[in-house]
Parts: sequence; C-alpha cells; structure tokens
Amino acid sequence: MRFSLFRRQPDPDRIEVAHAGTLYPVAVKRRATARRLTLRVSQATGEITLTLPERVDFATGRIFAEKHGGWIAARLAKRPQGVAFEPGAVVPLRGVPHRIVHWTKVRGLTRATLSAEGEPIIAVCGEAAHVARRVSDFLRREALADLEKAVRTHTAVLGIPARKITLRDTTSRWGSCSSKGHLSFSWRLILAPALVLDYLAAHEVAHLKEMNHSHRFWALTHKLCPRTEEAEAWLKRHGASLHGYG
Repeated sequence: MRFSLFRRQPDPDRIEVAHAGTLYPVAVKRRATARRLTLRVSQATGEITLTLPERVDFATGRIFAEKHGGWIAARLAKRPQGVAFEPGAVVPLRGVPHRIVHWTKVRGLTRATLSAEGEPIIAVCGEAAHVARRVSDFLRREALADLEKAVRTHTAVLGIPARKITLRDTTSRWGSCSSKGHLSFSWRLILAPALVLDYLAAHEVAHLKEMNHSHRFWALTHKLCPRTEEAEAWLKRHGASLHGYG
C-alpha cells in the first residue's frame, strides 16, 4: 500500500507554451519506445507534439517544451498558408495550377477545362454555397480514377491483384497496403504531379509481394516505377504543402 505514494500521476493530454505573447497548444504523449524527449511540429496539420520517454518525468518535459517556444513559432511560420476551395483560389491538379471558377448556378458536373483565355480552371456548377464540397468531390473522383488505372498497370506486371482500393485523408502516410491486399491512398495525391501518384501506386503494389522495405522491395518498386527517387524527392520537398488545400 505504501508504494502507491510513488505512482506517477497521469500526464495531461495538452499543455500551452507561451512565446512573444502567443499561446501554443502542445499535445503530450508518452511512448515506452521513445529514447529521448522530442518536440515535433507537423508541417501537414500544424499540430505540436511533445513526446516523453517512460523514464522522464512530466515536469522535465514541460520545461523542455517551454524552452523551445521560439522554435515552435518559427516552425509554424514556415508552414504554407491554407488554400480554401472557393472561387478564385488556385489549386494544383496533377501538378498543374487550376483556378476554381463558379461556372453557373445551374447544376452540372464539375470538370477541369480551359477558360476563354486558355487558363486551366476547375469549372463548378450549382449553388455557390456548394463550391467547396463539389471541388472536393471532383478531386476525389479524379484521384480514384488515376489510382485505379495506375494500380491496374502495376499489378499486371506483378501478377498479383489488389483486392480493394480506398481513399483517405491521412497526414502520416501517403499510402498503405494490408496483408489482405487492400490498398489505401491519400486523395491529395491528385494534387501532385502524375509521376508522384504513379510512384505511390507502384510502392503499395510492390508491398503486395514484399510486405517490408527490404532490398527486394525497393528493387521491385524501381522496376515498376523507374523514377522512384525523383518522386520521393518531390514529396520530401513539397508533400507537406498538399495538406494546405481544402
């Protein structure tokens, strides 16, 4: 019974770190596998996370976070500004900038086309209040169509079919492959150049045969997509910016 006095109190889920008059919310997570204190600012979502190893007490973690208020502010300042799906906004489609145009109030299909001046646009029909949803639906349809085509191409080479393809809006990964042969992708890949979407399709299809990241897996991925390194370099430089749309 006496040992209960020494039990660690539960960590709070969140703390606030002040810098230059601004309070930044910081999520607190404790990880048994963590080897050191870490502070992370997601360039995709802007979420700030303090991770504590089991052996580090919460007070030490709080002091660590508070000392890095300036670093948090600087990281957030580097995040690209968000772009809402609204008339006049410019959104990349397969890597090509398209301006959103509210074409007409009459209902109809949203489509990518050219303006009278030859500018690439996403033409949206229907009530103005539904522009954002219609653009989002359009981009998801285009993403699914492109991914299904790319997956068919790569599975034909591999000789192993994908059982299911789904779209998600994840921030931690662009794609995944389950042991059941189910492939999942971020719909935001339709915003990137076509090469990047094709690479991610090849990457996950390769996992149908190699559920790992061994040399065999990477050799297979490069066979399916010879421009793998180019696509990965693009994602490293620009991937976080794709989460700023919508």
